[in-house]
Amino acid sequence: MSDESKSNKRRGLIARGWRSVREASSIQLFATCLFLAFAIFLARFSWILPGGEPTPLTNAAEQALYDTRAYLSSELVEQDDRIVLVVYDDQALINLEQRSPLPRDALAEALGNLDQMGAKAIGIDILFDQPQADDDLLIETLRNMQTPTAVGYANVATNESDIVFAQQAFLDEFMAQLEGTNSRPASIRLDNSFGATRIWPSIEPGLPPLLGRAMLEDSGGPFEAFTDYQGAIEYRRALRADFENGELEGAGEEAVQADIEEPLFQGVSIELFTNLDPAVAEYVAQEIEGKYVLIGGDIVDYDRVETSFTSFTGFEPSGLSVHGEMIAQMLDGKVLPEMPNWALWAISILVVTSAALTALLEWPAFKLVPLFVVMFVLFVGAPFALHFQDVDTYGLPAVGWLVAWIIAFTVVTSAARSAGAAQRSFAQGALGKYIPRDIAQQIIDDPDLLSLGGEKREIYVLFSDLEGFTKMSHAIEPEMVAKLLNRYLEMLSNVVLEHGGVIDKFVGDAVVAFWGAPIARPDDAERAANAGYAMWKAGEDFRKEVAAMDDSLPKIGKTRVGLHYGEAVIGNFGGETRIQYTALGDSMNTAARLEAANKPLESSVSASREFIERSAPDWWVPMGRIVLRGRAQPVDIYQPMPDFPPDHRAKLIEAAQLSESKHDVAIQLIDEVAAMHPENPALRNYCSRIRNLNEGGAYVLG
Repeated sequence: MSDESKSNKRRGLIARGWRSVREASSIQLFATCLFLAFAIFLARFSWILPGGEPTPLTNAAEQALYDTRAYLSSELVEQDDRIVLVVYDDQALINLEQRSPLPRDALAEALGNLDQMGAKAIGIDILFDQPQADDDLLIETLRNMQTPTAVGYANVATNESDIVFAQQAFLDEFMAQLEGTNSRPASIRLDNSFGATRIWPSIEPGLPPLLGRAMLEDSGGPFEAFTDYQGAIEYRRALRADFENGELEGAGEEAVQADIEEPLFQGVSIELFTNLDPAVAEYVAQEIEGKYVLIGGDIVDYDRVETSFTSFTGFEPSGLSVHGEMIAQMLDGKVLPEMPNWALWAISILVVTSAALTALLEWPAFKLVPLFVVMFVLFVGAPFALHFQDVDTYGLPAVGWLVAWIIAFTVVTSAARSAGAAQRSFAQGALGKYIPRDIAQQIIDDPDLLSLGGEKREIYVLFSDLEGFTKMSHAIEPEMVAKLLNRYLEMLSNVVLEHGGVIDKFVGDAVVAFWGAPIARPDDAERAANAGYAMWKAGEDFRKEVAAMDDSLPKIGKTRVGLHYGEAVIGNFGGETRIQYTALGDSMNTAARLEAANKPLESSVSASREFIERSAPDWWVPMGRIVLRGRAQPVDIYQPMPDFPPDHRAKLIEAAQLSESKHDVAIQLIDEVAAMHPENPALRNYCSRIRNLNEGGAYVLG
């Protein structure tokens, strides 16, 4: 098939699906539009709703996927020598004989010593929101600082969980005393939306610059590109200093733990800068000179921050380390560009549109599963690719795209199938009056099965007729004729369909049916054999029904059935505007002549040897060889006798085998069987026929 043909076929499939959707009810169309609008909304806002609240169900999945991207794409770096963390931990507080917070005199002494060591800037991640005995000493030290110093600040509006109004009032008074000096307030606020610090905090009115921004601004560092930046924090992972050639140098759990917790930044205890030994001051100054110094706590279970990496490493760094990461990001100039709002809307609409078009294709499941896999890889993989290209994917709705695609595909599919269900039900019901419902469904699914034209097929043919119906129809009212005929054809049609056959046509009271087309099944022969006998029984039931209906009606004759297996041309014949699905060929004529032969044979159902050899029922018995009217070749016939004793059947089989070689013995066997069944006129007829065979060993019907 050419590319153009394939394209036309796809367009045809979409057009057919679109017609189904258009024919849906108004309510369903309205509901479909609502769901599609919801899918677009979800594809755009699967992280955060417009009001700032997390989107139910999808928000957690988006976070997890973002954290995975952030961790896998993070840069492995050596320890950052541009930033030093001067920390007080639990041990330092014990040595200073002080519980948290850090005593102001110790901090003042440390600041005084650091001020002499040539740091580019100092940032203090400590809130001075409560009075202490040495506040004056600390304020005096801060006022005299020569090194640009950013002092931690927060307010109730942005840090209500950390500070109350009275504390803010004291903090404001504390900061007021630093005006006009090299020390100034700086925000230490972090954004822990959704339980983790993944992005820079928003810039809020009334808050001073962020701690890192203030430090770089005062020291002349590169901060301009980050003046309004509120995107993702680019966390990094430290190279393992004791990891070489794929193996840890050292052994045991302690070595592994030390490796895992290797810090990105050099950490120095604040004790080193209190009571500083002049002998080591010069060496300490070498570690401080030209660097950004952050001072704050590193206390267990206090001021610990979950990050994008926490779910993978289990480690929660201090807030001080997060400020260090943001300073490093500014120094590296890593402004991560975000996807513009219009692009997110465009992608959302494209995702939903692609899902709707796919649904209109009405593809089977085996084609949809690979498509779902491709969509999953695309929607999840695209954000990964962007993240690895240093694009800010925080807020990029990867999960939302996937869920929106599934929703849109489902609702459009439901609309199309619901609208088409009535059509298919009608079509199946209409076809079901002529062919079995399972075959009807296959034709509905694949209309090419009924394309104009024909093909040679080997089929099992059934031809039935009602004895004396034409004569009876002249003796009663036309309305009664129509009523009786419809009832009779209904009963016989049900037999054909219940046994999986195809009704070819009605010819007056005659029914023509076949098995083996348009779809052949392994048990077609058995179905046809059972149907032939059941059709005769249905005719007998009809006779009883008519007799009970009205005694004045003429007596109904018996139903005769002929069965044959052979080749025929099966297909749609006629034209594009009017066609008939039928079978043409000698096998149809043979079945009709077998039906007609029942009258002179005094039987009801006759089948050819070709038919019996394939169905092989053990309740059909051979009844001799005959030459049908208008035919030259003889036909071996069989008739159904389901209650016939097996030994009697065996005698008839033996008689058929001896008919030519030991004709007298065959006659004797048939006479014996007929004598044991005097109620069977067909056997009496057989006794007569066996004595009047032609030279070819067959009885010629007159």
